[in-house]
Formats: sequence, structure tokens, C-alpha cells
Amino acid sequence: MAEERARRWRLLLGEGSDDDLSPSDLGMDAALGALYDNQSDGEPGSKESMVVGMGASAPRVARWLGDVRRYFPSSVVQVMQTDAIDRLGLTQLLLEPEMLAAVQPDVHLVATLASLRSLLPQQARETARTVVRMVVEEVERRIADRLRSSVRGALNRAERTRRPRPGDINWLGTIRANLGTYRPELGTVIPERLVGYGRKQTGFAREVVLCVDQSGSMATSVVYASIFASVLASIRALKTSLVVYDTAVVDLTDELRDPVDVIFGTQLGGGNDTPRALAYCAPLVTRPRDTVFVLVSDLYEGDGSVEMIRRLNAMAGSGVTVIVLLALDDDGKPSYDKENAASLAALGIPCFACTPDAFPDLMAVAVSRGDVASWAASWEAGRAAAR
Repeated sequence: MAEERARRWRLLLGEGSDDDLSPSDLGMDAALGALYDNQSDGEPGSKESMVVGMGASAPRVARWLGDVRRYFPSSVVQVMQTDAIDRLGLTQLLLEPEMLAAVQPDVHLVATLASLRSLLPQQARETARTVVRMVVEEVERRIADRLRSSVRGALNRAERTRRPRPGDINWLGTIRANLGTYRPELGTVIPERLVGYGRKQTGFAREVVLCVDQSGSMATSVVYASIFASVLASIRALKTSLVVYDTAVVDLTDELRDPVDVIFGTQLGGGNDTPRALAYCAPLVTRPRDTVFVLVSDLYEGDGSVEMIRRLNAMAGSGVTVIVLLALDDDGKPSYDKENAASLAALGIPCFACTPDAFPDLMAVAVSRGDVASWAASWEAGRAAAR
């Protein structure tokens, strides 16, 4: 036990004798040192130390990524990649296909590639799309079936009626359902519950509008929202729109057939103008009481805060189910404008961070016209208890 503790401290601190380390430990130590040790005049973990430790060429970094994947579990690999790419200023290396072929694909990497899409050279573009598609397919495998089944089930429950039109009454089914109310003295049953034939659906049962802040702080939320929008668009009973914005507004609804195209259609980074985006989305709502509007934003709006809150309140007042997701990512710990969130909550508009695994249940509650605020409070209480 003491030897194992000493080994762990040695790998953590990165200094000391190598005599007690196995060949595997030495490889692990070298991979950690290349990223975190101070090997130049720069500060520990600086870009200068990274360049000295691994070299500036993509092939050398690609070999380092291979070592990282060899010695560490996937969750640790993703953390180290994020450190190397984001904190150490090595995003330029993502423009090389050699490095893209070596990385461990994850949502954070997809967000980075989306932000670099206009810079990608031709030889790296197809590799980048392959990496993005791998992540998209993994998320869809995890989420898509449950999202579709949850939403369809919720729609069926919401559309069920006990008051069918006279021409829609299934009399045989109604008699069977009411046999317990047979009255011998009357020689008939009392139809306490009517059973109706289902009418063939025309048009959409619900409309869903996702409006997503694509400023840099919302990067992973944009990726998840793009994937979910594409899945929702595959449900025929829904009319799904996806609008992303920074200081400009882009409607990506026509791209929803392929989530990879949607992701590469975003422009991550820059500022944001939520009131402008809400103004664009307003005409998309054609049936307010049958519409779910999801704003994915950290609510940092500055001088536009009053107008943002006014527009969201007006939308909710017209009958739209309005939801604000402060984040849509695995962390679920967003940085957001607490004052704006409190103002919206006071108006009855739920504001909370949502993990991807919880999104299907959220949409099921929303499309069935359930109490989203109560669901959100219960879900957050469950998360807190689990922690």
C-alpha cells in the first residue's frame, strides 16, 4: 500500500527517481510530463513547455496522443486532450489530418473543430467530418431511440380524448369498456366512458423551436442541441426548427437531415444578441399552445436583458411552453447570469442546466403539456441527492 501510494505521488508530482517505476509507468510519466511539466523557460503547462516537450509538429503530437490513449482511460484522455488543445494553444495542430486521426473523439473536440471549420485545409476536412460523425453516431446510439420513444409516447397520451366526436365513436369498443355499468332494469349499459376511433393525423401534433446561443461558452451545448434537433426532426408528428445565433441569426432547419452538416453550419464564438434571435423566432410559432420553445443560453445579455425577458414573457403569455436551458452538456454546472435566470423563473419560465441523458424526459413532459417547472425541480433535487 505504501509503495503504491509513493508511486502515485511520484507520477503526480513528476519529479524524483525513476528507479521504482515500471516501463509502463515511465511511459505514463513521459506522457504526463510532456503536457504538464515545466521543460522550458515558460510556466508549467505553458505553450512553450508543450512545444519543447512534444515538438511542434503534428506527427509528434499524434504519437503523444497515442501514448495517452494507451496508458489512460477514455475519461482521462478527454481531459488531457482538452488541456492540450484549449489551454496550451495547440488548436492549430487540429488542422493537420495526422493529429485528427489520432485524437480520442468527444463532444469538446467536435466543438473545437466546428469553431475551426473555416480554417480547415482541404486535406483535413474529410478527416474532421469523420471525427465529428463518430461522435454524432455515438451520441445518437445513446440517446436517439429513447428520445423518439419518449416523445411519441407523450404525444399519444396528450392526444387521447374521452370526448370523441359523434362520428368518431367506436360503439363496440364503448360497450365493452362500460359493461360494468349495465342496468338490467333499463336493458342497456350507461356509457360513462366513450371510446373513439383514432383519426388519421393531418399536419403536426406539436411544433418545437430550439434557439441556441452559439457564443464560445456554449460550445458543447450547441453540439448536443444540433444532434437533438436532428433527431426531433425525424419524428413526423413534430415540426422542428433550429435557430442558432451570436450577433447574427442563422436558421439551420433545412440542414436537420444530417447533424454533421448542422454542426459545421454553426459559427462558435463571438458575442450574442438574444433579443434579435427571439424576434426572428417569433414568426416560426404558428400555433402557440402546441409549441415548445427551448432557448439554450447562459443568459449573459448585458443591455439587452430587459428586452430578452420581455420577449420570452410575451411568448409564454401567448400559450407557448417556454424552457430555458442554461447548459446542455455532461457537466451540468454552467456559468450563467443568475439575475436574469431569477427574473425568468419569477415569471414561471423554468431555467436550469440539463444533461443530455435527461433531455428525452424533458421533451416528453413538454410536448405532453406537463409541468416542466415541477419536473425540473424534481430532477435537480435527484441530482443533488445523488451527489
